[in-house]
Amino acid sequence: MKKIINDPADFVDEMVEGILLAHPDEVKTPGEDKRVLVRADAPLTGKVGIITGGGSGHLPLFKGYVGKGLCSGVAIGNVFSSPSVQQIADAAKAVDGGRGVLFLYGNYGGDVFNFDLASDMLELDDIETKTVLGRDDVASQPKDRKLDRRGVAGIFFAYKAAGAAAERGDDLERVAEIAERVVDNTATMGVGLSPTILPTTGAPSFELPDGEMEIGIGIHGEPGIHRGALTTADEIADSIFDAVSADLDLASGDRVAVLVNGLGATPLEELYLLYRRVHQRLEGLGVKIERRYIGEYATSLEMAGASISLLKLDDEMLDLLDAPARSPFFEEVGR
Repeated sequence: MKKIINDPADFVDEMVEGILLAHPDEVKTPGEDKRVLVRADAPLTGKVGIITGGGSGHLPLFKGYVGKGLCSGVAIGNVFSSPSVQQIADAAKAVDGGRGVLFLYGNYGGDVFNFDLASDMLELDDIETKTVLGRDDVASQPKDRKLDRRGVAGIFFAYKAAGAAAERGDDLERVAEIAERVVDNTATMGVGLSPTILPTTGAPSFELPDGEMEIGIGIHGEPGIHRGALTTADEIADSIFDAVSADLDLASGDRVAVLVNGLGATPLEELYLLYRRVHQRLEGLGVKIERRYIGEYATSLEMAGASISLLKLDDEMLDLLDAPARSPFFEEVGR
């Protein structure tokens, strides 16, 4: 294992400290616990707060999307581990502007358990919360069980839309409804080429023989739906596209946003090869591509591989995607 680290036990805290030192004008910690980050201007009186959270190892997910037009704060867990109930509650209290807080995070058991307990705690402080779960990974469950799917890179679209809605002053119910609508219209699938090496153990997150790939792998190394010989970029893109487009029932005249996401160790050039093929396939279906995002939006440390997300758009979703947003890891000046 070769990693640029100090003591593995200090990996997360030192990483967060680096973010705070590098971006003091954008994020802050409201107390002594560095596992709680919020916008530098939090709380914003009269606006809905949005809290996300989850395990470290996925930067810029989750902590990278704290900023204007995005999330208000984040609770940070150890690598691939949930944040604590107290950290989640502290983050929500720090961003509460008097109009409630939306919990927006991926659908993983430990996160759900701790966020639900934090919501119960916040009732005692008269802070209203609503929850929307990212669940865009079509490989994790069939369509008739989509409520049980994992949340992966497609949650970026929900951050963007919900964050813009909160920024313009929508109430909690409306912000949650928008986030839910985006989640319901997002589909993602990934491909893994090599595993993550966990900093605390030095062990790989999964085993994959040389020359093989795994379609549908999760961002923690959860098993996919197909393992076999590595194929061409176009064949990989076709396999993923067939699954996500069918899941959304895409048809001629539909409009989409496309996200081609690198998992940590895949060159940007290769992501553009995947986008090229997705673009060709969407054009062939008569689907209009309204917005494109290519880069690293949700990683798994140094896992080699990528994911492709499609969001079926309506007019309001597109307007919200186009709203200004800024965080240490993302900037959209608006259209």
